[in-house]
Amino acid sequence: MNGLSLEQKDAPEVILVDYGVGNLRSVEKALAAAGARVRLSGDAEVLRKAGKVLLPGVGAFGDGMRGLQERGLVDVLQELVRRGTPLLGICLGMQLLFAASEEAPGCPGLGLLPGEARRFTFDEDTGSPGAAGRLKVPQTGWNQILAVQENSSLLQGLPEGSYAYFNHSYYCDPGQAGDVLAHTDYGCLYASIVGRSNLYGVQFHPEKSQAVGLQILRNFVERC
Repeated sequence: MNGLSLEQKDAPEVILVDYGVGNLRSVEKALAAAGARVRLSGDAEVLRKAGKVLLPGVGAFGDGMRGLQERGLVDVLQELVRRGTPLLGICLGMQLLFAASEEAPGCPGLGLLPGEARRFTFDEDTGSPGAAGRLKVPQTGWNQILAVQENSSLLQGLPEGSYAYFNHSYYCDPGQAGDVLAHTDYGCLYASIVGRSNLYGVQFHPEKSQAVGLQILRNFVERC
């Protein structure tokens, strides 16, 4: 049979933003497994009509913002959030939701959430801050998600103390504590999931986080 099945046609459509950063295929497959009808696009007019949007990203903050600017997507994403379209940023995509990053001084982010991305800093002799001992940057591997707002739509069905897969050197430091949905301990306690109204961000890679990541994507597709 050609075309989409009836079940696929009824599935919520999620626009996966293609702005030249990240491994989109693995995210696309994970979204489809979570029940979404996925459309990959970097076209501003396509995004303006989106019902849900996922902003992925792997790499540097400055490169990510340049990719969005070159495609005319900065104003579009800001407009979508203002009008209530659900948007989820993952990894670099989460950091781009904030006003700035220490990784790219002078380069503004999307400014959808107050705060900035900061680099992990650890004293080589003491392993401080925190009591985790000597920690490597980037943080690479599995770490725990500690829920702060358990009633969030994005966190439904997640077992307490779930683990997800991280790979990052910078972490988000929100300007408002109420935007933190979950945090993670890596020498310091930082926001690993954020959210406000229709806007969400996860610092880890749900497409690499097995059942936990799939549940979060399913929640975004079905509940947010």
